[in-house]
Order: sequence, then C-alpha cells, then structure tokens
Amino acid sequence: MDFTLNKYHQLLHSLNKNGYKFITFKEFLTADTKNNKTVVLRHDVDLLPQNSLQFAKIQSKLGIIGSYYFRAVPQSWEEDIIKEIAKLGHEVGYHYENMDTCNGNLDKAWDDFRFHLDKLRDLVEVKTICMHGSPRSKFDNKEIWNKYDYSSLDIIGEPYYDVDFNKVFYLTDTGRRWDGFNVSVRDKVPQQKQWIDDGLVFHKTDEIISAINQNDLPNKIMLTFHPQRWHDNLFYWTKEIVLQNFKNLVKRIIYVN
Repeated sequence: MDFTLNKYHQLLHSLNKNGYKFITFKEFLTADTKNNKTVVLRHDVDLLPQNSLQFAKIQSKLGIIGSYYFRAVPQSWEEDIIKEIAKLGHEVGYHYENMDTCNGNLDKAWDDFRFHLDKLRDLVEVKTICMHGSPRSKFDNKEIWNKYDYSSLDIIGEPYYDVDFNKVFYLTDTGRRWDGFNVSVRDKVPQQKQWIDDGLVFHKTDEIISAINQNDLPNKIMLTFHPQRWHDNLFYWTKEIVLQNFKNLVKRIIYVN
C-alpha cells in the first residue's frame, strides 16, 4: 500500500541511506549546500494536524528535520501541535491564503497576513512562508506580493519565489500521487516539462525509492507532503483515496480540460 506511514518511513530511509542531508527550508536559504546532496522535506498542514505531528515524530526518531506550514484555520491551527513540532527541532512556517479569505482585496489580505503571522510568531519562530493553493478559489494567494513585500516582515523566503527550480528538483504529493501536476491548480513550477522530458516522472512512492537507490535523482530535492493523505488505518486510508480520486476528477474537468 502506498501513502502509509510505513511507506513514508521507507522513503526517508532510502534518502538517508543514499547520502542525502536533510535540511529545513530556512537552512536551504541560508547555508552553503552547493556541493552536498540535500533534501528539503516540506509539509503543508492543510488538515488533520495530528498527522503532521506523527510525521514530525518519525523524523525526530531518525535524526531528521523538516519544515511544516500551518494554515490560520481551525482545521490546521492547533497551537499545542505547532509548539510540539517546533520543540522537536523542525521549522514552522505560515501557510498563507489571505487573498482567498479576503476575497481578493490586496490591502485587507496584507493586514490579515500580518495579523496571523504575528499570532504564529507568538508561538514559534517564523522565517519562511508558503502559499496555500486554495484550488476552489478564483484567487491566487501569491498575488498579494504584486503589491507588498514579505521580506519587510523579516521573512527570508517563499518556495515559489526563492527556489531556483532549474537547480532543485521538486516533487509533491498533490492529488495523492507524485505525478499530480496534471490535476494541480496552483502547485506547479515551469520546469515540469523539462523533468518530464528527462524521465523524472513518478506515480508511486516505490518508484521514487527505486530512483533514489539507483542514484537517478538530482542532488538537490524539495519534497512536499500533505500529511492528511497518509494513513496506516485502513478505513481512513480508503476514505482518503476515494475522496482524492473524486477531487482529481473534478479538477481535471474544471481546470484542465
């Protein structure tokens, strides 16, 4: 079975065994990694924050660190979990969606962004941010930066602006699959076509693990996970795959065709 905690553990083990160094997104932006095999584990905490805590604990037991981005909504914002993940040594960031929640009003979105960033900083250090895709919204949350500058708030990076994906290979489990770029609304990078041409396309986690073990992946990788999609419990695993397959079908009809 794919998208289980056991499979996640196998993926981490293969990266570790094959010489990849695990760093946070903050460290990626501030450290010299040009001569190292490095991987950033990014986790978008959209729902079920307890699943993200399970991921964080698995990493901690393996001596691995990652970055966790929390939304300012009740489905994600669990203050005890936010603080516990930070105490385990992981990075915490803000998974912002202010253009969506403020109905496209740039000025209101900016005020809302600063308000929730301050609330998160009352709990933990926050140096990086990452947009939430909001696939059902007509607004792109990154549009806030058409007028405002996150660096003015001592934010040092946002993946879609501050990562050179010509040098960093990007994989995301969007759509509960590793080749979900066909049904993704906003979690996209322009280098995807070149990666397809290079044969760097994977559907299952086992395919990624095999490529790692055969040394077929680039030296710089960002892996994005949505931990609410990963379950060992058969009931929740089945529920997630049925729901996500339906969502993918809807997105394909509405956004792709």
